[in-house]
Order: sequence, then structure tokens, then C-alpha cells
Amino acid sequence: MDPELEAFIPLFPRADLTDPVTERKNFADLAAAVPAPDTTGMEIEDRTVPADPDVAVRIYRPHQAQGGAIVWLHGGGFVMGDLDTEHPWAARIADLSGTVVISVGYRLAPEQRFPAALDDAYAVLTWTAEHAAELGIDPERIAVGGHSAGGGIAAALALRARDQQGPPIRYQLLSQPGLDDRQETWSARHFTETPWMNRDKVTASWRHYLGSAPATPYAAPARATELSGLPPAYIGTAELCPNRDEDITYALRLLQAGVSVELHQWPGTFHGSQAILSAEVSQRQTAEIAAALRRALAE
Repeated sequence: MDPELEAFIPLFPRADLTDPVTERKNFADLAAAVPAPDTTGMEIEDRTVPADPDVAVRIYRPHQAQGGAIVWLHGGGFVMGDLDTEHPWAARIADLSGTVVISVGYRLAPEQRFPAALDDAYAVLTWTAEHAAELGIDPERIAVGGHSAGGGIAAALALRARDQQGPPIRYQLLSQPGLDDRQETWSARHFTETPWMNRDKVTASWRHYLGSAPATPYAAPARATELSGLPPAYIGTAELCPNRDEDITYALRLLQAGVSVELHQWPGTFHGSQAILSAEVSQRQTAEIAAALRRALAE
């Protein structure tokens, strides 16, 4: 493990999702400990997207925005996280990439199981495309993306938009995404004691999200049999993360389906370790994500 990251492991809470309500508070406390981003170079606006039910979003508009936008889905194992916990990351991505970031406050499991979160994300994607002129963005330069569970929802969003002839998506930015409920890969089976995210926590996350319903490709994108026609992708993986191998496999399958992919495997990292901003590898991760997004949405 990267020594700069290893020093912080005792500060991370125990990886557990048996009590989602308690874990939401722990997750919020952890996010609050992340140094606040500099937001002087952007406008931040809270809006409500009309849907059934309405969806809260937070829009980050850099003063030097270049016309591109990303619909961004927060992490949290489908059961944790909100607009506030995602604020440090959404603001940094907007600042470093010059992209309008539309952070989505989607409904959480287990109170609202699949497809609630995906429905919320799709409503925001559609709204973004329909209100592009008002938002000051190019409707042909809209990306989707997210961390962890949010990355999985973003991948599903790309599948659904393709299948339903929805708004065109220019790019998908998937950071350590949760893509496969089956947990049959080497990393899913062997990473039982890794920091922050391990096999048991992944199992609980999918249980809360799916309930007793069978998984579909829109819940677990790794189950999709046809990946052609999807947007180009950036996929970032952490070496010591249960999701690692399903993410690498998804990247290979995208490539084999004719989809352009940038795959970056970060050595010595664990799931969510980019929250340790003082580590050099975390700074490189954030910079790479922003640079990939900037390149993808360039005119």
C-alpha cells in the first residue's frame, strides 16, 4: 500500500453497512473532515429538477466554463451520501476541468431501492439536455460520471440512454464503479479485509439496493451482454478494491465492443483513498480525472 495512504487507515471508520442510518452519519462526518475546496472561481446553485418525485441537484458553474457539463453521481454504496458529502469532489472536478458539474441528490436504498436512483439520474440527464441553453452548456457535450456506486449508476445511465434513444452522452467517467452484484472476480472474492470497502460491505450494499429483486443490466451494468454503441469511457480502479477486477473486465469488454476506453489502475490505493488529499497519488488521481473530462468535452 502507498505509505502516505497507509498512515490514515486508522482514521477510516469500520467498513459496515448493516445499519444504513448510522452509516450515513459516519459517512457525512468523514466527508466533513475533507478540506473544503476553493469555490471562489465558480457559481454554485441548488436547483430542483421536476420529476416524480422531484430531484435535488447542485450545479457548479466555473467562471471559465468551456460549455461542457457532467451529470455527476455521488458514492456511498447506494445507501449513503448526498449533495453535501459530494461537495468537496464536485467542486474540485468543476474547478480543475472547467466543466459544469450537476451533482445529483438521488434517492437512497434501502428505503428506495433500484430503480429509484437510476430514475432520478435519468430525469436529471434529460432535464440537463432540455435546459442546455438556460444552463449555458452545449447539449452535444454532456457527460455522465461518478464514484463507486455513483459510477455504477452512471454506467447504467449510459446503457439506458443508448437503449431508449435518450439524450446523447459524450463521455462516461467511472471512478471505482460498482458494476457487478455477482462478486465472482478474484478481487471481489479475496479482498475481505481491505480498508473502507471489502467483500462484506459490497454484499450488503447490493442487498440494500436490490432487495429480493433479480439484478438487471440497469442495476448491475456488468450483466449487460451488448456494450457496443456506448460513449467513450474513463475507468479508474484502485489496486486494493473489491471492484477492481470487474472494472478492468468492463473496460476490456467495452474495448472489444469498439468503445474507446482510458483505463487507469492506481497502484497502492484502496477504495475511496482519494479522500486523503495530502497523498501525492490522490492528487494525481483527481488531476487525471479532471484532465480526462476536459479533453473529452473539448469542442
